[in-house]
Amino acid sequence: MKPQELSQTDLKLSPLGLGTVKFGRNEGVKYPAGFDLPEERELAALLDLAQGLGVNTLDTAPAYGLSEERLGRLLKGRRADWVIIGKAGEEFENGRSHYDFSPEFFETSLMRTLKRLGTDYLDIFLIHSDGQDMQNLSDDLIAKMHDFKTRGLVRAIGASTKTVHGGIRALETMDTAMVTYNQDYQDEKPVLDFAADHQKQVLLKKVLSSGHNTDIEEAFEFAFGHRAVCAAIVGTITPAHLRANIGAVNKAVEKAVGRSG
Repeated sequence: MKPQELSQTDLKLSPLGLGTVKFGRNEGVKYPAGFDLPEERELAALLDLAQGLGVNTLDTAPAYGLSEERLGRLLKGRRADWVIIGKAGEEFENGRSHYDFSPEFFETSLMRTLKRLGTDYLDIFLIHSDGQDMQNLSDDLIAKMHDFKTRGLVRAIGASTKTVHGGIRALETMDTAMVTYNQDYQDEKPVLDFAADHQKQVLLKKVLSSGHNTDIEEAFEFAFGHRAVCAAIVGTITPAHLRANIGAVNKAVEKAVGRSG
């Protein structure tokens, strides 16, 4: 799996990023079936497998329960091997999400994330939207995101958005956006088109419709068929699923390169 450079940054991401919701949270999630949180030794083996097959990108957030803390232990001494995507804005406590998009909270949240992960920087830092994108992506918060970048606390900034206007605003004012785009949901395609027209790229979430799409080769081929896509973030705690996802992404990327070449 060959890393791809995220346009207008110096970051190189594997086309498949490993989402870590299931590393730390198993309540209030929208997967087809319930699951137990894995033991950390199982997660360590999964990370070894991912790295051995060329995955270098991990996605986490405070809203993912114990994910940040567990990754901090699992990546000790290995931080430089990974591109870590972090977020702020959503908190999950006592079975419910709540949100805070103030610059002051983002400072507190980022510092807590860095401490949990045992690192002094994030590669990509995203605003974790609640769907009210244009309200949340305020001038003050975006200025704070750039401040983090200036201080060397993060290398690239953006937003995980849920609307077309929000995704475009993220691309206009920051480095990237993380958007939902799959065969069943194409409402946010204008964000991808905007990125392509402005020499930027996006990260994709829910490419497999939160596990509801079982034809993974077709799903990834559709996702990487758009030239604005740098990487797709897909969560799993199952080695067989990880291997299958990597194989499908490799095929999809080869086809996309063949079409563009």
